[in-house]
Amino acid sequence: MGDRTTEADALVIFGVTGDLARRMIFPALYRMAMRGMLNVPVVGVASSALSTAELCRRVTEGIEQADGKTIESRALEHLLSRLRYVSGSYNDAHTFKAIKAALGDAHRPAYYLAIPPALFATVIKSLGASNLADRARVIVEKPFGRDLSSARELNRVALSVFPEDSIFRIDHYLGKEAIMNILYFRFANSFLEPIWNRNYVSSVQITLAEDFGVKGRGAFYESAGCLRDVIQNHLFQIVALLAMEPPAYQGYGAVHSEKAKVFHAMRPLQPGNMIRGQYGGYRNEPGVAKDSDVETFCALRLSIDSWRWEGVPWYLRSGKCLAATVGEVLVTLKPPPQRLFDDSRPVEGRTNYLRFRLSPNSAVALAARVKRAGKEFIGDQRELYLLDERPGEEAPYERLLGDAMAGNGALFTREDAVEAAWAVVDPVLSMPPPAYPYKPGSWGPKEADALVAADGFWHNPGLMKASA
Repeated sequence: MGDRTTEADALVIFGVTGDLARRMIFPALYRMAMRGMLNVPVVGVASSALSTAELCRRVTEGIEQADGKTIESRALEHLLSRLRYVSGSYNDAHTFKAIKAALGDAHRPAYYLAIPPALFATVIKSLGASNLADRARVIVEKPFGRDLSSARELNRVALSVFPEDSIFRIDHYLGKEAIMNILYFRFANSFLEPIWNRNYVSSVQITLAEDFGVKGRGAFYESAGCLRDVIQNHLFQIVALLAMEPPAYQGYGAVHSEKAKVFHAMRPLQPGNMIRGQYGGYRNEPGVAKDSDVETFCALRLSIDSWRWEGVPWYLRSGKCLAATVGEVLVTLKPPPQRLFDDSRPVEGRTNYLRFRLSPNSAVALAARVKRAGKEFIGDQRELYLLDERPGEEAPYERLLGDAMAGNGALFTREDAVEAAWAVVDPVLSMPPPAYPYKPGSWGPKEADALVAADGFWHNPGLMKASA
């Protein structure tokens, strides 16, 4: 059985020569070394025939690309001194014998599967067959399956080798400071709870936009699409943090349970509640089919059938080649019940709202109306900034990797939540509506405006009229 309370004494990275390792994992390990948090052997595994010296060169290059000229030589040397390399096939028992030898005296390793999802089951089964899973942990990169059926099969395989509390399903978005602050802000403040329900909240919008395309990863995107790549995991996790009930006790198990209840309460999607889009020029990307119907933009109207949220629409939107790279949540409140002032129920613009800026910077803002000077009872909506980003924050992969090594599962996803989230989108995966074209640099296809028309218009982050 795994031991979630004990620090892992080694890290094994499958796919150590891949893009994810170079861009994210190596810089995270370097920053951990800078903080004095990396004191275990790091074993890289891949099929390439590399020497340890060649691996060290790749690691150094990845860190240089991420951190530029600010590299601290002592931290880099500390990381490189801990590296070991095993070359071999993931189907070959000899590879796992070599991993066991490279681990030496380590008995509580953490296995990071930075490999294509098609290989997850192969590696997990091989770890079990080689007796390398006892007291160990496995860290699995998203996506956790392609639909409900494949997610269930992946969970079945993982649970046949590792106990649930030793499986760390990593979604880097959960490691962002701004995402963690949603949970903290909701339950550390008493003023929010009385209005955080269907009686006062009119609608919720979540936008996660990127102003760039697939960046040469067309083949991957052809197999995923925006709904699978971003909305079913990143945006659903944000919804869960915003919509969950207060946890019954202090502990990540309680948080996981409440989040899972939100996914179970989500009404399964129907084609009429989803708009798909594809930016002009996507079909010219390398690896993309000339007649591709894969969506690079997706917008949803989501319903949560619970006592707290009955009747409140949740609008989710994400896409590539949009007008900005930004992430934001807008919780719009209902107007005052009686129109005492002519401008208290604006025809255009917004009523009071709470705004969570998720990226590129982190902030929380509350909008309220303030009277103008003079005899007339008219005013303006102003924003009060409650939090702004602070320097020195841990990067998401650094935080999540450190938590997995320590056995802290707070920021990871649980089996039941993964399957419940897939159950929501499963009805539209096999027969999705058509993807509408949209112009790069826009906010997506105009057809998405109709989705939100009953509650006004989309909030385009950065274009809010209220004064800060």
